[in-house]
Amino acid sequence: MIPSKLRRLVPVLEWGRTYNKTMLMDDGIAAVIVTIMLIPQSLAYALLAGLPPEAGLYASIAPIVLYAIFGTSRVLAVGPVAVVSLMTAAALGQVVQSGTADYISAALTLALISGGILLVMGLFKLGFLANFLSHPVIAGFITASGILIAASQLKHVLGVDAHGHTLWEVLLSLASNMGAVNFYTVAVGSGALLALFWMRTGLKPALFRLGFGATLAGNITKAGPVFAVFMTTLLAYLFKLDDKGVQIVGHVPQSLPPLVMPNLNFGLIEALFMPALLISVVGFVESVSVAQTLAAKRRQRIDPDQELIGLGAANIGAAFTGGYPVTGGFARSVVNFDAGARTPAAGAYTAMGLAFAALFLTPLIFYLPKATLAATIIVAVLSLVDFSILKKTWNYSKKDFSAVAATILVTLFFGVELGISVGVITSIVLFFFKTSRPHVAEVGLVSGTEHFRNINRHKVLTVESLVSIRIDESLYFANARVLEDTIYNRVAKDQPIKHVVLMCSAVNALDLSALESLEAINLRLKDMGVLLHLSEVKGPVMDRLQRTDFVEHLTGGVFLSQYQAYEALAPEIIEGEKARRTLLAS
Repeated sequence: MIPSKLRRLVPVLEWGRTYNKTMLMDDGIAAVIVTIMLIPQSLAYALLAGLPPEAGLYASIAPIVLYAIFGTSRVLAVGPVAVVSLMTAAALGQVVQSGTADYISAALTLALISGGILLVMGLFKLGFLANFLSHPVIAGFITASGILIAASQLKHVLGVDAHGHTLWEVLLSLASNMGAVNFYTVAVGSGALLALFWMRTGLKPALFRLGFGATLAGNITKAGPVFAVFMTTLLAYLFKLDDKGVQIVGHVPQSLPPLVMPNLNFGLIEALFMPALLISVVGFVESVSVAQTLAAKRRQRIDPDQELIGLGAANIGAAFTGGYPVTGGFARSVVNFDAGARTPAAGAYTAMGLAFAALFLTPLIFYLPKATLAATIIVAVLSLVDFSILKKTWNYSKKDFSAVAATILVTLFFGVELGISVGVITSIVLFFFKTSRPHVAEVGLVSGTEHFRNINRHKVLTVESLVSIRIDESLYFANARVLEDTIYNRVAKDQPIKHVVLMCSAVNALDLSALESLEAINLRLKDMGVLLHLSEVKGPVMDRLQRTDFVEHLTGGVFLSQYQAYEALAPEIIEGEKARRTLLAS
C-alpha cells in the first residue's frame, strides 16, 4: 500500500494505478496531435528567447516527463511559451551577450533558479503568493507582451537586423534599418503570415464545406503551422533562398537533450534571481489558470501547491537538459484537452514524439526560414492581445483600470520586468488604498423584516438612543483609525445617544492595531456615557477577542445578530413591528 502522503507528492502513483488500454489509446492520439503542433512552436519560441532552435525542442522533452510525474493536471502541456520566452530574452539580455555560449549557459541557470523557487514555494505551500498578481494586471501584461513580441519578430519577417527590449527601441531600430529590407524574406514572411491567419480563421469552415467531419477538420486546422513550415522550407530549398539573403534555421544537432551543468557562478545567480522570481510567478499564474479551467470542465481538481512542485521539477529538468524556463501553455493545453488526453501520460508520449523529432527530423528543417518561425510567433501572440480589458476595467473600476493601463504602458515602453513589477506594486497600493478607506454605513431595521440596511439607501426604522454602525471591511492597522473617527463624529452629533452597536458581519479579520482602536473606542464612549456593543461577530474574530480581556471590559454586550441587539436595546421598535404584523394578519 502506497502512503497517501507519497501519492500526493508524486501524483503519478495515484492515477497510474488505474491506467488502462483505453486511456493509452486516447493519450496516444492526443500526443500525436500535440507533437505535430509543438515542433514548429518549440523552435519558434527558442528563437524568441534568443536561443538556438534546438533549445526549444530540448525544453519540451524532459520538463514534460517530469511534470507528468509530479503535476496534478491531467491535460496541462508544459514547455516553452511566448511570454516566458520574452521574459527570458529580456532577463538574459541584461546580463550576457546574445548569441554567445555564455547566453546559453545563463539560460540554464535561469531555468534552475526558477525551478528552485517554484519547488520551495510548493514545499512550503506558498501558492497563495501568486494571488498578488490580479487578473486585470495579468491580462494587461499579457496584452502588452503580445504586442511587444509581435513587434520584436518583425525583423525576421522583414529580413533586417533590429534590437531592443521595449516597443520604442524595437520600432526605432526597425525604422533605422528599413533600407536593408530583403524582399525575398518579406515574401516568405508575409506569405506565411497570411496563410497562418487564414488557417486559424478560414481553414475549418472550408474543410466543412468539403465534407470533412468536425474532429478531422479541427485536427487539420491545429496542424496548420506544420503545413506552413513544410511549404516555406520546400520553397527555400528549391530556390536556394538562403543565397538570396533569406535567413534559415541551418544545422540543428541530431541528438536527444544533452546532460549539461548550469553555470553556478554566484554573481550570475544574484543577477538572475529577481527575473527568475518574476518568471516563476507569472508562469505559475498562467499555468494554474489554464489547469483549473480545463480541470473544471471534467469535474476534476488540481492542487496549486503540488502544481508548484510539478513546474519546479520541470524547470530543473530543463536546466540540466539544455532547455530554458518553461510553464504550462494555454494553446497546447487546450489542444491536448480537445484531442482527448485522459492523463499526464499524454505529455510523456508527446515528449517521446519530440525526442524522435530531435533525433531524426532535424535535418529536414535545415532550410526552414526564420521568417516562418517569426510568423508562427506573431499569429500565436496576437491572439493573446485583448484591449477589451481596458474598457471592462474602465466601466467597472477606475482603480483596476489604472493598474491595467500602468502595466501595459510600462511593459511596452520600459520592459517586461518593470512592467509586471509596476503592475504588482500598483495592485498592492490600490488594495491598501481601498481597504484603508472602508465603506462605513449607519444602518436601521427594514420594516417587516429582520434585515438591516443603510439609512441613506433605504427607508428604515431607527431610534434616537441607538446608533448602529456597519463596517464593510476587515479591520487592520490601515483602517482602524477611520472607524474611530466615524463613531466619534456620529456620537458627537446627537446627545441622546446611549448605545453604539458595531455590526461586524463583514469583518473577517482583526489585527492588534484594530483591537487597540476598539479598546480606545470602548473607553472613550464610556467616558461619554455611551455603551459599546458588538453584533454578528464571526467565529474566528471572536476567538481572537476572547484571547484578550477586551470582552470582559466591553461596556455593552455581544449579540448573535443585529436583530437581537435591537430586541434588547430598542424594544419599542420591535414591539411596534410585532403589533403591526399582528394587525395586518388579522
